[in-house]
Amino acid sequence: MSGPTAVRTRTRIAAPPERVWDALMFYEQIDARPPLYLRVLLPLPTGADSRSTDVGDEVECSYEDGYLRKRLTRIEPLRHYGFEVVEQNLAIGGGVQLSGGCYALRELSSSCTELTVTTLYRGARRPRWLWAAIEEAVCHGFHRFLLASIRSTVDGRRESPPRAASPGSAGPAD
Repeated sequence: MSGPTAVRTRTRIAAPPERVWDALMFYEQIDARPPLYLRVLLPLPTGADSRSTDVGDEVECSYEDGYLRKRLTRIEPLRHYGFEVVEQNLAIGGGVQLSGGCYALRELSSSCTELTVTTLYRGARRPRWLWAAIEEAVCHGFHRFLLASIRSTVDGRRESPPRAASPGSAGPAD
């Protein structure tokens, strides 16, 4: 069996990495209602149970019809926040199994950060050439919503002075 499929989406945010890092969040933590196509194609999130800051920490992410359990696997403050999905009790798109994901930050200038979000999954629908393209399109739409929410959070904090990274701000607020 081949490894998981990786889908990556990048954006630039007009803020230093410290502000972007402090705004990282999981899909399950976004207050805004997802757009219609995401509500139709993906399970609707209802929240996450904790704030995770250390490798090995686990977070249960709740949905209307199930949950995911994520374990932090790699944290490099201001650069990388990675996790694996260790339990999935959630039906996604005819058998999609989530494997993990990450956020990667790259400072482009003192006031601009490139943020990349990656989702790892295994798809079960056949033929793969058709379903892989559909799954990738849905995943990019999901990523764009997530990145726009992070950008909105950063923009809402423009009036506040930037905070330095600390153990209490190690990644997505869970």
